[in-house]
Amino acid sequence: MQEKVTFESDGLTLSGVLHVPDHYAGEPLPAFIVCHGFVGSKDESHAQIQAEMMENFGYVALRFDFRCCGESEGERAQVRCFDQVADAKNAVTWLAKRPEVDGSRIGITGHSFGAAVSVYTAGVDDRIACCLSSCGWGNGERKFRGQHPTQESWDKFMGILDNGRRHKQETGESLWMSRFDAVPIPQALRQNLSPKAIMEIPTETAWSMMNFRADDVVGNIAPRPLLLFHTANDTITPTIESVRMFEKAGQPTELMLIDTTAHFPLAPADAPRTKAMMKGWLDKFFPSPIGAA
Repeated sequence: MQEKVTFESDGLTLSGVLHVPDHYAGEPLPAFIVCHGFVGSKDESHAQIQAEMMENFGYVALRFDFRCCGESEGERAQVRCFDQVADAKNAVTWLAKRPEVDGSRIGITGHSFGAAVSVYTAGVDDRIACCLSSCGWGNGERKFRGQHPTQESWDKFMGILDNGRRHKQETGESLWMSRFDAVPIPQALRQNLSPKAIMEIPTETAWSMMNFRADDVVGNIAPRPLLLFHTANDTITPTIESVRMFEKAGQPTELMLIDTTAHFPLAPADAPRTKAMMKGWLDKFFPSPIGAA
Protein backbone atom coordinates (compact mmCIF):
# COMPACT_ATOMS: atom_id res chain seq x y z
CA MET A 1 0.00 0.00 0.00
CA GLN A 2 1.29 3.46 -0.86
CA GLU A 3 0.00 6.76 0.55
CA LYS A 4 1.03 10.27 -0.46
CA VAL A 5 1.94 12.26 2.66
CA THR A 6 3.49 15.56 3.72
CA PHE A 7 5.44 16.62 6.79
CA GLU A 8 7.17 19.76 8.01
CA SER A 9 10.88 20.48 8.15
CA ASP A 10 12.15 23.87 9.32
CA GLY A 11 8.91 25.52 8.21
CA LEU A 12 8.88 23.88 4.78
CA THR A 13 6.38 21.27 3.64
CA LEU A 14 8.07 18.15 2.28
CA SER A 15 6.37 15.64 0.01
CA GLY A 16 6.61 11.92 0.62
CA VAL A 17 5.14 8.52 -0.10
CA LEU A 18 4.53 6.08 2.74
CA HIS A 19 4.82 2.37 1.91
CA VAL A 20 3.07 -0.18 4.16
CA PRO A 21 3.31 -3.93 3.45
CA ASP A 22 0.12 -5.42 2.02
CA HIS A 23 0.17 -8.11 4.70
CA TYR A 24 0.36 -5.59 7.54
CA ALA A 25 -2.06 -6.83 10.23
CA GLY A 26 -2.02 -3.99 12.75
CA GLU A 27 1.14 -4.62 14.76
CA PRO A 28 3.79 -1.86 14.72
CA LEU A 29 6.54 -2.66 12.24
CA PRO A 30 10.17 -1.61 11.82
CA ALA A 31 10.55 1.13 9.25
CA PHE A 32 13.02 2.88 6.97
CA ILE A 33 13.52 6.47 5.93
CA VAL A 34 14.61 6.39 2.26
CA CYS A 35 16.82 9.26 1.05
CA HIS A 36 17.10 10.00 -2.66
CA GLY A 37 20.34 10.81 -4.44
CA PHE A 38 22.05 13.98 -5.68
CA VAL A 39 19.43 16.63 -6.58
CA GLY A 40 17.14 13.71 -7.37
CA SER A 41 13.59 12.68 -6.60
CA LYS A 42 11.64 10.21 -4.52
CA ASP A 43 9.80 9.18 -7.70
CA GLU A 44 10.90 7.06 -10.67
CA SER A 45 14.29 6.67 -9.04
CA HIS A 46 16.57 4.38 -7.07
CA ALA A 47 14.83 5.75 -3.96
CA GLN A 48 11.49 4.42 -5.18
CA ILE A 49 13.11 1.04 -5.92
CA GLN A 50 14.58 0.98 -2.40
CA ALA A 51 11.26 1.89 -0.76
CA GLU A 52 9.36 -0.76 -2.72
CA MET A 53 12.03 -3.30 -1.81
CA MET A 54 11.69 -2.49 1.89
CA GLU A 55 7.90 -2.72 1.65
CA ASN A 56 8.22 -6.16 0.03
CA PHE A 57 10.66 -7.23 2.77
CA GLY A 58 8.07 -6.41 5.45
CA TYR A 59 9.06 -2.87 6.50
CA VAL A 60 7.19 0.39 6.46
CA ALA A 61 9.14 2.84 4.29
CA LEU A 62 8.98 6.60 3.80
CA ARG A 63 10.56 7.99 0.64
CA PHE A 64 10.46 11.75 0.39
CA ASP A 65 11.78 14.70 -1.58
CA PHE A 66 14.37 16.74 0.27
CA ARG A 67 13.70 20.46 0.42
CA CYS A 68 14.43 22.23 -2.89
CA CYS A 69 13.87 18.97 -4.79
CA GLY A 70 10.92 17.24 -6.44
CA GLU A 71 7.53 18.18 -5.02
CA SER A 72 8.86 19.62 -1.74
CA GLU A 73 9.03 23.29 -0.88
CA GLY A 74 12.21 25.34 -0.94
CA GLU A 75 14.07 27.24 -3.65
CA ARG A 76 14.62 24.68 -6.38
CA ALA A 77 18.11 23.13 -6.51
CA GLN A 78 19.47 25.21 -3.60
CA VAL A 79 20.57 22.00 -1.91
CA ARG A 80 22.78 22.00 1.19
CA CYS A 81 23.97 18.84 2.88
CA PHE A 82 23.14 19.81 6.44
CA ASP A 83 19.66 20.91 5.37
CA GLN A 84 19.17 17.38 4.10
CA VAL A 85 20.33 15.96 7.43
CA ALA A 86 17.73 18.16 9.13
CA ASP A 87 15.07 16.91 6.70
CA ALA A 88 15.98 13.29 7.43
CA LYS A 89 15.79 13.88 11.19
CA ASN A 90 12.39 15.53 10.81
CA ALA A 91 11.27 12.57 8.70
CA VAL A 92 12.18 10.29 11.62
CA THR A 93 10.13 12.45 13.98
CA TRP A 94 7.10 12.25 11.68
CA LEU A 95 7.43 8.54 10.95
CA ALA A 96 7.76 7.60 14.63
CA LYS A 97 4.24 8.92 15.23
CA ARG A 98 2.62 6.68 12.65
CA PRO A 99 0.54 3.84 14.16
CA GLU A 100 2.02 1.35 11.67
CA VAL A 101 5.55 2.01 12.96
CA ASP A 102 7.56 0.78 15.92
CA GLY A 103 9.19 4.08 16.83
CA SER A 104 12.14 2.33 18.47
CA ARG A 105 13.01 0.50 15.23
CA ILE A 106 13.41 3.14 12.53
CA GLY A 107 16.30 2.69 10.13
CA ILE A 108 17.61 4.91 7.37
CA THR A 109 18.82 4.08 3.88
CA GLY A 110 19.80 5.97 0.79
CA HIS A 111 21.74 5.76 -2.42
CA SER A 112 24.82 7.79 -3.42
CA PHE A 113 24.33 11.33 -2.01
CA GLY A 114 21.35 9.93 -0.09
CA ALA A 115 23.62 7.29 1.42
CA ALA A 116 26.07 9.94 2.62
CA VAL A 117 23.18 11.83 4.24
CA SER A 118 21.92 8.56 5.75
CA VAL A 119 25.25 7.71 7.35
CA TYR A 120 25.71 11.23 8.68
CA THR A 121 22.18 11.34 10.08
CA ALA A 122 22.59 7.97 11.79
CA GLY A 123 25.85 9.22 13.26
CA VAL A 124 24.24 12.25 14.90
CA ASP A 125 20.75 10.94 15.75
CA ASP A 126 20.62 7.92 18.04
CA ARG A 127 16.90 7.43 17.39
CA ILE A 128 17.98 5.71 14.17
CA ALA A 129 18.28 1.99 14.85
CA CYS A 130 19.93 0.79 11.63
CA CYS A 131 21.67 2.24 8.56
CA LEU A 132 22.01 0.77 5.07
CA SER A 133 24.26 2.82 2.77
CA SER A 134 24.26 2.11 -0.97
CA CYS A 135 27.23 3.52 -2.92
CA GLY A 136 27.70 6.34 -0.46
CA TRP A 137 30.62 8.58 0.41
CA GLY A 138 32.29 9.76 3.57
CA ASN A 139 34.41 12.76 2.58
CA GLY A 140 33.22 15.28 0.02
CA GLU A 141 36.60 16.60 -1.07
CA ARG A 142 38.08 13.11 -1.37
CA LYS A 143 35.04 12.00 -3.38
CA PHE A 144 35.31 14.95 -5.75
CA ARG A 145 39.03 14.30 -6.24
CA GLY A 146 38.17 10.74 -7.22
CA GLN A 147 35.54 12.00 -9.64
CA HIS A 148 37.95 14.55 -11.18
CA PRO A 149 41.13 12.45 -11.07
CA THR A 150 43.45 14.32 -13.43
CA GLN A 151 45.03 17.66 -12.59
CA GLU A 152 43.32 19.18 -15.62
CA SER A 153 39.86 17.99 -14.62
CA TRP A 154 40.40 19.01 -10.99
CA ASP A 155 41.57 22.50 -11.98
CA LYS A 156 38.53 22.89 -14.23
CA PHE A 157 36.16 21.81 -11.47
CA MET A 158 37.73 24.06 -8.84
CA GLY A 159 37.79 26.91 -11.33
CA ILE A 160 34.00 26.69 -11.66
CA LEU A 161 33.58 26.62 -7.88
CA ASP A 162 35.94 29.55 -7.32
CA ASN A 163 34.17 31.56 -10.02
CA GLY A 164 30.89 30.77 -8.29
CA ARG A 165 32.18 32.05 -4.97
CA ARG A 166 33.39 35.31 -6.55
CA HIS A 167 30.13 35.71 -8.46
CA LYS A 168 28.14 35.33 -5.25
CA GLN A 169 30.31 37.87 -3.44
CA GLU A 170 30.05 40.40 -6.28
CA THR A 171 26.39 40.01 -7.25
CA GLY A 172 24.68 38.26 -4.37
CA GLU A 173 23.38 35.68 -6.83
CA SER A 174 24.27 32.06 -7.49
CA LEU A 175 26.36 30.90 -10.43
CA TRP A 176 24.87 27.79 -11.97
CA MET A 177 26.66 24.74 -13.31
CA SER A 178 25.70 21.43 -14.91
CA ARG A 179 25.20 18.62 -12.43
CA PHE A 180 27.54 16.57 -14.62
CA ASP A 181 30.35 19.12 -14.16
CA ALA A 182 30.11 18.42 -10.43
CA VAL A 183 29.39 14.67 -10.52
CA PRO A 184 30.35 13.13 -13.87
CA ILE A 185 28.11 10.24 -14.95
CA PRO A 186 28.91 8.09 -17.98
CA GLN A 187 26.32 8.59 -20.70
CA ALA A 188 25.22 4.95 -20.59
CA LEU A 189 24.30 5.22 -16.89
CA ARG A 190 22.29 8.45 -17.08
CA GLN A 191 19.16 6.46 -17.94
CA ASN A 192 19.10 5.44 -14.27
CA LEU A 193 18.42 9.03 -13.18
CA SER A 194 14.88 10.02 -12.36
CA PRO A 195 13.22 12.10 -15.10
CA LYS A 196 12.44 14.50 -12.24
CA ALA A 197 16.10 14.97 -11.33
CA ILE A 198 17.56 18.47 -11.43
CA MET A 199 20.07 19.12 -14.22
CA GLU A 200 21.69 22.38 -13.05
CA ILE A 201 22.88 23.31 -9.58
CA PRO A 202 24.30 26.42 -7.90
CA THR A 203 27.98 26.23 -7.10
CA GLU A 204 27.06 26.59 -3.43
CA THR A 205 25.65 23.07 -3.56
CA ALA A 206 29.00 21.70 -4.70
CA TRP A 207 30.79 23.67 -1.96
CA SER A 208 28.37 22.19 0.57
CA MET A 209 29.24 18.69 -0.63
CA MET A 210 32.96 19.49 -0.55
CA ASN A 211 32.75 20.20 3.17
CA PHE A 212 30.46 17.28 4.12
CA ARG A 213 32.15 14.38 5.90
CA ALA A 214 30.13 11.41 7.08
CA ASP A 215 33.56 9.97 7.96
CA ASP A 216 33.56 12.24 11.00
CA VAL A 217 30.51 10.62 12.58
CA VAL A 218 30.29 7.08 11.14
CA GLY A 219 32.04 5.73 14.24
CA ASN A 220 29.14 6.96 16.37
CA ILE A 221 26.67 4.53 14.77
CA ALA A 222 27.92 1.43 16.61
CA PRO A 223 26.54 -0.63 18.29
CA ARG A 224 23.65 -0.04 15.89
CA PRO A 225 24.06 -2.11 12.69
CA LEU A 226 25.51 -0.53 9.54
CA LEU A 227 25.76 -2.00 6.04
CA LEU A 228 28.08 -0.32 3.53
CA PHE A 229 27.00 -1.69 0.15
CA HIS A 230 28.97 -0.53 -2.88
CA THR A 231 29.61 -1.53 -6.47
CA ALA A 232 33.21 -2.55 -7.09
CA ASN A 233 35.05 -0.20 -9.46
CA ASP A 234 32.19 2.29 -9.21
CA THR A 235 32.42 4.77 -12.10
CA ILE A 236 30.44 7.50 -10.31
CA THR A 237 31.10 7.40 -6.55
CA PRO A 238 34.56 5.94 -5.94
CA THR A 239 34.37 2.57 -4.20
CA ILE A 240 37.11 3.62 -1.80
CA GLU A 241 34.57 5.90 -0.10
CA SER A 242 32.74 2.97 1.50
CA VAL A 243 36.06 1.28 2.31
CA ARG A 244 37.24 4.37 4.19
CA MET A 245 33.96 4.59 6.11
CA PHE A 246 34.28 0.91 7.02
CA GLU A 247 37.73 1.59 8.45
CA LYS A 248 36.28 4.27 10.74
CA ALA A 249 33.09 2.42 11.71
CA GLY A 250 32.55 0.33 14.82
CA GLN A 251 30.81 -3.03 14.97
CA PRO A 252 28.48 -4.46 13.83
CA THR A 253 29.35 -3.12 10.38
CA GLU A 254 29.61 -5.07 7.15
CA LEU A 255 31.12 -3.98 3.85
CA MET A 256 29.81 -5.60 0.66
CA LEU A 257 31.54 -4.85 -2.65
CA ILE A 258 29.56 -6.09 -5.63
CA ASP A 259 31.20 -6.92 -8.94
CA THR A 260 29.75 -6.94 -12.49
CA THR A 261 27.36 -4.07 -11.84
CA ALA A 262 27.57 -0.30 -12.05
CA HIS A 263 26.68 2.52 -9.62
CA PHE A 264 23.01 1.50 -9.55
CA PRO A 265 22.99 -1.95 -7.90
CA LEU A 266 19.20 -2.26 -7.80
CA ALA A 267 18.80 -1.77 -11.55
CA PRO A 268 16.68 -4.61 -13.02
CA ALA A 269 19.55 -6.72 -14.37
CA ASP A 270 21.25 -6.89 -10.97
CA ALA A 271 18.32 -6.61 -8.56
CA PRO A 272 17.64 -10.33 -7.96
CA ARG A 273 21.18 -10.83 -6.63
CA THR A 274 21.68 -7.52 -4.85
CA LYS A 275 18.28 -7.52 -3.16
CA ALA A 276 18.92 -11.03 -1.84
CA MET A 277 22.22 -9.86 -0.35
CA MET A 278 20.57 -6.91 1.37
CA LYS A 279 17.73 -9.07 2.66
CA GLY A 280 20.16 -11.57 4.12
CA TRP A 281 21.85 -8.78 6.05
CA LEU A 282 18.55 -7.31 7.23
CA ASP A 283 17.28 -10.71 8.37
CA LYS A 284 20.38 -11.03 10.54
CA PHE A 285 20.70 -7.53 11.97
CA PHE A 286 17.31 -5.77 11.64
CA PRO A 287 14.57 -8.33 10.92
CA SER A 288 10.91 -7.59 10.26
CA PRO A 289 8.47 -9.77 12.20
CA ILE A 290 6.33 -10.32 9.10
CA GLY A 291 9.15 -11.00 6.65
CA ALA A 292 8.90 -10.80 2.88
CA ALA A 293 5.65 -10.82 0.97
